[in-house]
Amino acid sequence: MDMALKIIMLVVFFGVMIGVGFYSRKHATDVKGFVLGGRSVGPWLTAFAYGTSYFSAVIFVGYAGQFGWKFGIASTWIGIGNAVIGSLLAWVILGRRTRIMTQHLNSATMPQFFGERFNSKGLKVASSIIVFIFLIPYTASLYNGLSRLFGMAFNIDYSVCIIIMSVLTAIYVIAGGYMATAINDFIQGIIMLFGIVVVIAAVLKVNGGFTGSLDGLAKIVDTEVSTTPGVFNSFFGPDALSLGFVVVLTSLGTWGLPQMVQKFYAIKSESDIKKGTIISTFFAIVVAGGCYFLGGFGRLFSAQIDVAANGFDSIIPTMLSSLSPILIGLVVILVLSASMSTLSSLVLASSSTLTLDLIKDNIIKNMSEKKQVLSMRILVVFFIVISAVIALFQYNTKSNFIAQLMGVSWGALAGSFLAPFLYSLYWKKTTKLSCWVCFIFGSVLMTANMLVRPHFPTILQSPINCGAFAMVAGLVIVPLISLVSKKPSGDFVDGVFSCYMRKKEVLVTDNIGDEE
Repeated sequence: MDMALKIIMLVVFFGVMIGVGFYSRKHATDVKGFVLGGRSVGPWLTAFAYGTSYFSAVIFVGYAGQFGWKFGIASTWIGIGNAVIGSLLAWVILGRRTRIMTQHLNSATMPQFFGERFNSKGLKVASSIIVFIFLIPYTASLYNGLSRLFGMAFNIDYSVCIIIMSVLTAIYVIAGGYMATAINDFIQGIIMLFGIVVVIAAVLKVNGGFTGSLDGLAKIVDTEVSTTPGVFNSFFGPDALSLGFVVVLTSLGTWGLPQMVQKFYAIKSESDIKKGTIISTFFAIVVAGGCYFLGGFGRLFSAQIDVAANGFDSIIPTMLSSLSPILIGLVVILVLSASMSTLSSLVLASSSTLTLDLIKDNIIKNMSEKKQVLSMRILVVFFIVISAVIALFQYNTKSNFIAQLMGVSWGALAGSFLAPFLYSLYWKKTTKLSCWVCFIFGSVLMTANMLVRPHFPTILQSPINCGAFAMVAGLVIVPLISLVSKKPSGDFVDGVFSCYMRKKEVLVTDNIGDEE
């Protein structure tokens, strides 16, 4: 009976996802519709699409378990940072300007934006190659958090889980494009919001509620980490500096990830951006804050967990293993929601980038709208298949190389794109050369960190620390190089920024203005 209930929950979940895909077909008949939903997506769908693309199984199972174990309850700061920096400030600083300038430049992808912003085909091609190289392993990592949960809940092989998730995601993305992804993200986001609250309450109840769990955490001492009593329930945990690096990487990094920034391209109106900011921030506080808060109590289950033998990915599944069958079913759907929403966003970003920025005009001349949409649909299948194969290969071979490649993907993408994109929206003097230098610095630094890590300074040997450094360094590199390199044409830049200067009459209810 318990197994039947779990299966019914999964069948209903998958049925809704597929139904939404076919319902959204009417929005995916041309390039703008398939990639951006016609730039007419409202605040709720955009905010949830942003949040669900942000938080995947990597966060819920991997990062929450790993950093909760390392920092204790202080890992909650990571979730707070994700909400304030990764969501609130990202929407406030990037949202409006991204929407206006990308429409003005008629760009649907981040590489296309760089190409139009700097009138440079080379920048467009280079950035699309970086996206192609580093999004695939990041996509493959999404499957990792599912293996133990599916084994615990259904006792089925991880390979079956990968195949099911891949096929169903491919169906609804191919059928409905961005709109199907956005609607499904909204549904999946509701599941994530409800699920994380219920799971936290259930897990804390096992150890005597919130107060009892905090008290238990205060009694845990790990001399290899710290000799200070109660460090795992302290304000900043045993290693505040490392905690800060994690906050920077996982929060500021979203500003430079193509699949995240692309959400701003599609939002419908000015008022929708303001509403989306509030909704997205609330979503991040509950989901990200909840995930890391839950992970902070992982050491209360240390008697059942062998991190040395089974890795950090075993922590969260072990914490959940004693829950009731219906709650375990909810957790599986929660993690599936997190994974499928991020997977759909990544493959859509990858397929659109490869089609619009590499294949179109470079390989196939005069590519019609119909052929572009067909190409993107074919590439959705290609990227999902490749990521699934990588995930299966890693699972069967326990390849550390692939695991490391997944770890540097976020740092490489954000390290390459964050600073050039941010300055390009605000500063007319940003130069093409500064973008090239930042692209090369971010991608080469993170690749070197993966291949020759022991030769790095101790503090930068961690991919997390190195990725955070790459992002912050880019914020210095771009203005410095821009000040000493050839300035762009004044007329051209004025034309790019003219989108911010257009006059528009508004009602007094929207803008008080000067008194008559």
